[in-house]
Amino acid sequence: MFLGQHEHTIDAKGRLTIPAKFRNDLASGTVVTKGIDRCLFLFPTAEFEKLAERIRELPLTQEQAREFRRQMFAAASAEIPDKQGRIIIPLYLRDYAGVDNQVAVIGLDTYIEIWPAEVWRNREAPDNQHWEQLGI
Repeated sequence: MFLGQHEHTIDAKGRLTIPAKFRNDLASGTVVTKGIDRCLFLFPTAEFEKLAERIRELPLTQEQAREFRRQMFAAASAEIPDKQGRIIIPLYLRDYAGVDNQVAVIGLDTYIEIWPAEVWRNREAPDNQHWEQLGI
């Protein structure tokens, strides 16, 4: 389970050091891709495979389903962390999310989101008046 938020940097070569507490769960491989709301999604390979199976079940005849499939798979990059726990975030993904140096790495149970640190700080205290509608 991925929990918490961590600020890290992306170096000049596009490498992100994964927070130490997340490394064991990502050591065998990751998939980074476009996220929703212009962040990046980082999945353990096994979790991405579960998502891929669900995406495969979407009807090809539905335009939104085809576009979602394109966005998730065409942008996806499989990475294996190096000995220092770093992965490369391809330039096209960094450009998409606007991440260039300081990032927030956010644990969200089964996956991780990567945000420009400043953007995340502005999202941290949302107006939560609508959360009660979730029924949790």
